Amino acid sequence: MNNKIKVLFTACALLAFGCSCDNKPKDNGADYTISPEAGTSYKSGDEVKVKVSLPADTKPDSIVYMLDALKLGVAKDSAGISIKTDTIPLGIKVITAKVYAGGKDQEVTTNIILLAAKAPELLTYKVEKVFPHDTSAYTEGLQYADGVLYESTGEPGHSTIRKVDLQTGKVLMQTKLGAQYFGEGLSVVGDKVIQLTYREKVGFVYDKNTLKLLSTFTNNVGVEGWGMCFDGKKLYTDDSTNRIFFLDKDTYKQTGFIDVYDDKAKVDSVNELEYINGKLYANVYQKDDILVIDPKTGAVLQKVDLKDIYPMAGRPQDRDWGNNVLNGIAYDAATKRLFVTGKKWPHLYQIKLTPAP
Repeated sequence: MNNKIKVLFTACALLAFGCSCDNKPKDNGADYTISPEAGTSYKSGDEVKVKVSLPADTKPDSIVYMLDALKLGVAKDSAGISIKTDTIPLGIKVITAKVYAGGKDQEVTTNIILLAAKAPELLTYKVEKVFPHDTSAYTEGLQYADGVLYESTGEPGHSTIRKVDLQTGKVLMQTKLGAQYFGEGLSVVGDKVIQLTYREKVGFVYDKNTLKLLSTFTNNVGVEGWGMCFDGKKLYTDDSTNRIFFLDKDTYKQTGFIDVYDDKAKVDSVNELEYINGKLYANVYQKDDILVIDPKTGAVLQKVDLKDIYPMAGRPQDRDWGNNVLNGIAYDAATKRLFVTGKKWPHLYQIKLTPAP
């Protein structure tokens, strides 16, 4: 790019950024401001009072208020409105007021950060049974269906999709991915299995019974492909951030999203996903936490720390334990068994979660 063009582009970008952050209208007419101040945090359930301040000599004909793309209402004066937040998905919310006065209209914007209403309930766990797990399996996706484990493994040249015997940990059937692909999350959807890839922007569709590749699709949802699960109607995927996307189960196109927050901040690196009894279970990459997430709002409802499930003292010292971390959640709905494992771990654990003392 020509250096003069670069300078011009940079100047324009800085100017645009500055204008978007000062709570002032896009037009340089009347000096309107809006509250609350940009970046103010609220808890879900809090009432947010929004008010536009106008010059003393300005009488508005009407003020239209928007939350993101949703119209909240119309006011005839600058007294403001109140926003109820108990059912709003969490995260950064843009508030826009469009002021009509003197035959002109101008917009003024701000934003808030909506957090979970309360701290997540802390859970504890009990190991009920231990099963063998293939130590060559860099586990990225895991699901229990039809009496077997469906597992997606990663690493270029070693990525697979496989069926695994729960009792023995032995591979019953598998399909290898091309050497250029890094396998990620998977989900069983009807008579098919869907598998993501890490950065290759490709998704695979397999026959559930034979694991024969049926088709591929372009996956441009999110910055990377990570975890995946299915609630019977739609797919959920994530991408290394705190965002969980909704996908159409037939077209694999995005239909919506939630952002994951607890009562203090966003929770990044949401990874392997499992849908259990109306909630999303997710591990946090390179941490020992499993989160229970509200799929409607993104609020972290519960959290369990599994750091001692595979004690460091009992692990071989020649392994890359900073990389071979907890990753893999599966649920047997018929018997209510919950399974967890990790990348190249020798064990898969059946656990029971209960409230912490």
